[in-house]
Amino acid sequence: MQFIARVPIVVVFAALACVGGLVAGCSATPGSRPAADAGPVIRVATFNVSMAGRDEGEWISRLAVDNDPHAMAIGAILQRVRPDVVLLNEFDHDPEGRSARRFRERYLARPLHGGLPIEYPYAYSAAVNTGEPSGLDLDGDGRVAGPGDAWGFGRFPGQYGMLVLSRFPIRAASVRQFRLFPWSAMPGALRPVNADGSPFQSDAVWGAVRLSSKSHWDVPIETPGGVVHLLAAHPTPPAFDGPEDRNGRRNHDEIRLWADYLSPGRSGYLIDDTGRRGGLAEGAAFVIVGDYNADPRDGGSVAGAIAQLLAHPRVDASVAPASRGAVAASGDRHDTADFSEPAPGNLRVDYVLPSRNLRPRGSGVFWPSPGETGADWVRASDHRLVWMDLQSAD
Repeated sequence: MQFIARVPIVVVFAALACVGGLVAGCSATPGSRPAADAGPVIRVATFNVSMAGRDEGEWISRLAVDNDPHAMAIGAILQRVRPDVVLLNEFDHDPEGRSARRFRERYLARPLHGGLPIEYPYAYSAAVNTGEPSGLDLDGDGRVAGPGDAWGFGRFPGQYGMLVLSRFPIRAASVRQFRLFPWSAMPGALRPVNADGSPFQSDAVWGAVRLSSKSHWDVPIETPGGVVHLLAAHPTPPAFDGPEDRNGRRNHDEIRLWADYLSPGRSGYLIDDTGRRGGLAEGAAFVIVGDYNADPRDGGSVAGAIAQLLAHPRVDASVAPASRGAVAASGDRHDTADFSEPAPGNLRVDYVLPSRNLRPRGSGVFWPSPGETGADWVRASDHRLVWMDLQSAD
């Protein structure tokens, strides 16, 4: 099931921050955006908010009150950065949309930590593979039970879900999902193998495994500059497995799905959950967003995993959002996640990657330096919000 919310409201405009900036186009004065001299500028963001409960319904209950410290910190960050469109990763999905509704009403539509309310009249969420029982022994432990045997690792359906919030209308009827797409249907898929080269899973199990650990969504959004396709995903971390590297290989191929989706000569095998075949039309404007769990240089991902997108001819990866807080934490200004304890350390794993017909006009990672406003808020998640201001290049 999925929910799409459309509530006519008055959007409150307020100061837009470049906290933690260190980027071209990010004004030194908190609140400014680049001049819209060539058309409207929209701010697109991604944020892994770590709002995944250990038990089903946990966040529905936590968001029933208006003083949850974690939710207040996440809400304060969104009020500070004020994206027009944002993907929230690790936001537990419930079919009725109760958590999303409560979060917007109790934590975004009222001021938090000195911020100004922000309201999103449009929201999109749908079922994910995490926590959905497969009925198969996917992790090879000899049992058909537990989070490792769900289609995507999870303790209950909807855990680690995704939520899109938007100031602009979402074409809900045109959303494409690839949640059910079988991994084995990808030509040249990186099938997990044992140390001796034998298949990790039987042919029957391998043929059933879904590629997407959560889901892959193409969400068309009617922005003031035209329709922009938000390509949202959250590939599995390349860890927590064995020598077969099933999570690392899956991470690589989850990223590859979008690379192929953008390549007319390679997208013909892709079939979405409604049976529609093929990829994104040439010339369509898009932004790839999400926690991709792959760093260009460090970490445990398969070599070249994220390069499939960073080097794609339709993607403009010329701007890498940065922050002063990342410099203070690890020295690398482009890091977006604090994995310092335990290893692997701080990494760049969260991305906002526009198509080449969208012009980057500013970007940043909300990671204030110690002592700056919001430095304590970011402790709510081990990821940081990443944003980019975009303008049509046409």
